[in-house]
Amino acid sequence: QVQLVESGGGLVQAGGFLRLSCAASGSIFSINAMGWYRQAPGKQREMVAIITSGGGTSYADSVKGRFTISRDNAKNTVYLQMNSLKPEDTAVYYCNVNAEVPRFVHKIYWGKGTLVTVSS
Repeated sequence: QVQLVESGGGLVQAGGFLRLSCAASGSIFSINAMGWYRQAPGKQREMVAIITSGGGTSYADSVKGRFTISRDNAKNTVYLQMNSLKPEDTAVYYCNVNAEVPRFVHKIYWGKGTLVTVSS
């Protein structure tokens, strides 16, 4: 199994920044894509950013130019640098990992979420 531990959420004023981290641990053979999703109150969960094992990235239009996703493969950790935060970025942010556990068996794992609140 894979455990995902997220950190870095909190309360910030509009225009501020936060950095989220998500560390994966367990009997992991390899990790493919890693990503961040978010769910605001009363809304569906949506993709924020994804990064492949090769470093390719994809972002939601609403965060392009403000958020940056990165990963440290040696630490099995994915980061989300969030700049120029807006009140509409307020949501619970979830880490998502596509891991090979055990070898040849690919599964999707979710973190428990970390709350980001942006005040106006």
